[in-house]
Amino acid sequence: MKKFDKERLLLAVAGPVIALVVAVALTSIVLVASGKNPVEPYALMFEQATFSDVQVLIINQASMYYIAALAVAIGFRMNLFNIGVDGQYQLAAMMTAIVGAHVALPAPLQIPLLLLTAVFTGMFWSGIAGVLKVTRGVSEVVATIMLNAIATSVIGYLWLPNVFGVKVGNNNTTGEMKESGWVPGIDLGAAGEIYGLVILAVLLGIAYWVVLNRTRFGFDLRASGASQSAAAASGVEPKRMVLAAMLLSGGMAGLAGLPILLGDTHTYSLAFPTGIGFLGIGIALLGRNNPTGIAFAALLWAWLDKASPELDFHDYDKEIAVIMQGLIVLSVVVSYEAVREWGLRRQQRRVGAELAAGHVLGATPDNTTEKEVAGR
Repeated sequence: MKKFDKERLLLAVAGPVIALVVAVALTSIVLVASGKNPVEPYALMFEQATFSDVQVLIINQASMYYIAALAVAIGFRMNLFNIGVDGQYQLAAMMTAIVGAHVALPAPLQIPLLLLTAVFTGMFWSGIAGVLKVTRGVSEVVATIMLNAIATSVIGYLWLPNVFGVKVGNNNTTGEMKESGWVPGIDLGAAGEIYGLVILAVLLGIAYWVVLNRTRFGFDLRASGASQSAAAASGVEPKRMVLAAMLLSGGMAGLAGLPILLGDTHTYSLAFPTGIGFLGIGIALLGRNNPTGIAFAALLWAWLDKASPELDFHDYDKEIAVIMQGLIVLSVVVSYEAVREWGLRRQQRRVGAELAAGHVLGATPDNTTEKEVAGR
């Protein structure tokens, strides 16, 4: 049975905990500097989390953050920075809305069709960056940033009334989707309704962990991310893994907007949430690319989003939550590096202590090595 490694667990938890403490401390300093109470805003936001309707809003919002962060995390495990998750999920959501508004199949066929539309749209868009990287050596960061801008232009084109756009007042929409494509939620009465695709987000988290940690493909992907030259020496084709990782990341990103699209809005309009892909980067960092860590980070981000409007009613700026999110991302980078250095120093001290105690590699408990050397 594998021995429980307490030190490894401590190192894994220390990074995000330190980041949160530092972010709270720095935000409090900002509040004090602006003449505000440094504690009351947190108390107000914690109080919001006790209301059942706010809890439903947090879970719904977190489901989209969670999927977007998983998409980013797939790239991180391969040492790829897929900054294009934002464009991939928005374009995928729009294409899904268009298909849903123009195709009417029975629900058991319609919903899988919409899910596949989102996945393949995301894969297609991220695949462009992947192909550019493996064939022309174009940085995926530059390519995906450009693709984000192009996605915005494509969406603007698709919104034209003579293409797929439907004008509703001053709002551009894709028209309402057929009802067979609506995913029913979990009705909690007065508290509201949890999106049905929250379950999909949970399943995606499980699939992410299984594929990366329990399959040969996941091992190859992680090995390529750690060292492409070493992976190539063991028979792994690095370019193939880069392209596969970009496609997987884009496919996952395509699903990020579907919880709200299929569960609530049923159309893609100007009011559709934007920026989820960029938030996913911070959430993946805070969650250390671990599906459980990402889940907690997504809930934290959603709580900051949904509880912060209450601050407006108490003479506090709700942008305090935005400041905290930014400080968390900054603190994560610094704290993870500090924890990594601390872990390395502990490891070096432990190895040094074992060597000093005579635990030399190849030696046996009865000091066979020493006897052999002495006998020469």
